[in-house]
Amino acid sequence: MADSARMKAQKLGLPALDLSVAFPQATPASLFPPLVSDYYQFDDLLSVEEISLRKKVREVMEREVAPIMAEYWEKAEFPFHIVPKLAELAVAGGTIKGFGCPGLSITGSAIATAEIARVDASCSTFILVHSSLAMLTIALCGSEAQKQKYLPSLAKLNTIACWALTEPNYGSDASSLKTTARKVSGGWVLNGQKRWIGNSTFADVLVIFARNTSTNQINGFIVKKGSPGLKVTKIENKIGLRIVQNGDILMQDVFVPDEDKLVGVNSFQDTNKVLAVSRVMVAWQPIGIAMGVFDICHRYLKERKQFGAPLAAFQLNQEKLVRMLGNIQAVLLVGWRLCKLYESGKMTPGHASLGKAWTSSKAREVVSLGRELMGGNGILSDFLVAKAFCDLEPIFSYEGTYDINSLVTAREITGVASFKPAILAKLTQSRL
Repeated sequence: MADSARMKAQKLGLPALDLSVAFPQATPASLFPPLVSDYYQFDDLLSVEEISLRKKVREVMEREVAPIMAEYWEKAEFPFHIVPKLAELAVAGGTIKGFGCPGLSITGSAIATAEIARVDASCSTFILVHSSLAMLTIALCGSEAQKQKYLPSLAKLNTIACWALTEPNYGSDASSLKTTARKVSGGWVLNGQKRWIGNSTFADVLVIFARNTSTNQINGFIVKKGSPGLKVTKIENKIGLRIVQNGDILMQDVFVPDEDKLVGVNSFQDTNKVLAVSRVMVAWQPIGIAMGVFDICHRYLKERKQFGAPLAAFQLNQEKLVRMLGNIQAVLLVGWRLCKLYESGKMTPGHASLGKAWTSSKAREVVSLGRELMGGNGILSDFLVAKAFCDLEPIFSYEGTYDINSLVTAREITGVASFKPAILAKLTQSRL
């Protein structure tokens, strides 16, 4: 062997054994287990159409996505070849009626989100950003012409969208954003930065929020891929949602024609029309993740043997498994009730925030217990649990951290806002 070839081989190391040979005692997540986490028979609360949608999404995700998710998660690459399969689910656009969108009930859209997340959280985030943020913003805040122009293609996933609110200096304090929009002849000029924007590295349509330099209010704009002055770069080195392509967006004198200004976004409060719905969807992501982890652990504990018996035979393991199962039944019912409150017009921002905060918190306990149950294999993405453990962390933080969502609910039930530190109030009073 030539020296250069030998050095290359040493650098690369030996290839890994096939998992079925290296660890034949348990089945990896590429062959996804049956659903056993729905202990309280959740289908009884769903319509025939919602049950059918749930089964369809589950079958496609298990067949098309489960076999490739660990590979793409490890590479931190997006599997573009499965987009047509995701399009066949007909869930993009969610509750939007017309314009080629499915017009689902919010319950239907939510359970589809959970079924996608059960197999892969990154795929559910891809759909959520595209559908429940970008598409919904156009549907709720766009003109009739904008809806006709953009929504049909987006509904088929022929074009992909992202939603850009967060900035490098403004995450939870999103209403303080600094990206500017200046009126010029025939349109607007955008300058500023956005960060953590999912799908942005390949999105055809970018929904971007900026502060109007004349009114000081937040406006929304539809920016097209490749616009002069628009630069998008991928955020590297994430430990979670690695398949999702989060990006940094830099805008330097990006021109947006008047026809692409969202007519219904005239203040930060207008973004809440979208965030209220998307927060319901985000609340269902942890539900799906927790279900997938339980299903994997349930199968694993029956297959894996130690001390002459399956791991499922040990009392400590059984208690953890039942605790996980109890959490899942609880979050399923919270998520379902949240959907029903929305459908009846009774859901408040506090309801949505409590749902997102609580489901992500309980799911965090589920995936942590799952990692314990899986032992050493709990750190391998091949068995889903390690991947889910990492993927839940960004979900715990985005669309409002656990703490911020708790404060939204607390403001609603007490009538007292406590977002800004008390020290700021004292400083302000001292200046008077």
